[in-house]
Amino acid sequence: MTATTKKILSYLLKATILVLAFYFIYHKFLKKNTDLKQFEDLITRISRQQVVITLSAVVLLMLVNWLLESFKWQYLSKRLANISVWVAIEAVFCGLTWAIFTPNRIGEFGGRVMFLPNRKRIHGVFAMAVGAFAQNVITNVAGVLASLWFIYSFLNLNTWLFLCITVLSLAFLVLLLVVYFNIKWLVSLLDKIRFLKKYHRFFDIMGRYESHELTVVIGYSLARFVVFSVQYYLVIHLLLPTLPLLPMMLTVVVFVFIQSALPSLDLLDIGVRSFTAMHLFLYITNQQIAIIAAVSSIWLINLIIPAIMGSVFVLKLKFFDRT
Repeated sequence: MTATTKKILSYLLKATILVLAFYFIYHKFLKKNTDLKQFEDLITRISRQQVVITLSAVVLLMLVNWLLESFKWQYLSKRLANISVWVAIEAVFCGLTWAIFTPNRIGEFGGRVMFLPNRKRIHGVFAMAVGAFAQNVITNVAGVLASLWFIYSFLNLNTWLFLCITVLSLAFLVLLLVVYFNIKWLVSLLDKIRFLKKYHRFFDIMGRYESHELTVVIGYSLARFVVFSVQYYLVIHLLLPTLPLLPMMLTVVVFVFIQSALPSLDLLDIGVRSFTAMHLFLYITNQQIAIIAAVSSIWLINLIIPAIMGSVFVLKLKFFDRT
């Protein structure tokens, strides 16, 4: 393949990514998102100053959230390449643009590792998997504990059944933490699968992280979880100021936990999010429109705005570099 052909193909790939991303954003957000229209209607009844302050804080927290993810990515990728914080930020936002039109955000892996040297990109997918695992550990630990509260408070299960669920849930969390901090076990397991063993040089990166490094990664993940939980609190409190804090936050954690377990496409995800939130929050409030509007606004701020921002960095991708 000649240099000119590579250059033309690179431009075509970048254009395709951008067209797909903006098509999905337009189709789902600009064209027919009634949930966000409901949010707009609701905030017209609230003090303009309060709305501006709250939404500014939520947008600022969005930036903090993805900055923390960028720090985490820089930390994880240091075993592969020395990248700056700014390159990590570019990679994270570019990955969000890819994620917007791919199932289960899988495009985020591709978009992010493209900022690594060519020979380290496949390794980068597995390094990124360690970060995703850490985020899932935090979501599962918080989500399972909050779900136990939810079951106890609202579902009126038989005492022995509830105790059984509690014991199994706690055992699952202990196992999850043990596996995370011994992730090299997963590498050993993959090595035992014959057709995967030949790819050892790629997934071996997961087993190289020491316990203290895994602790740092899970620390970043916990900080992110706190940040977007606070975002939900701010928006829901803006729309429903009388809703008690503890039930609201625990239900938010259950919602995030359930949402993380559901397969989705980011731009179709809003319908699933709205449906889940509507039925879950019904146990603590009958203001379903406000809850759906809150969830939709968080989705817009945390996923759509960063995806649009990331489109700038798509233009910097090098698909055929040999470094």
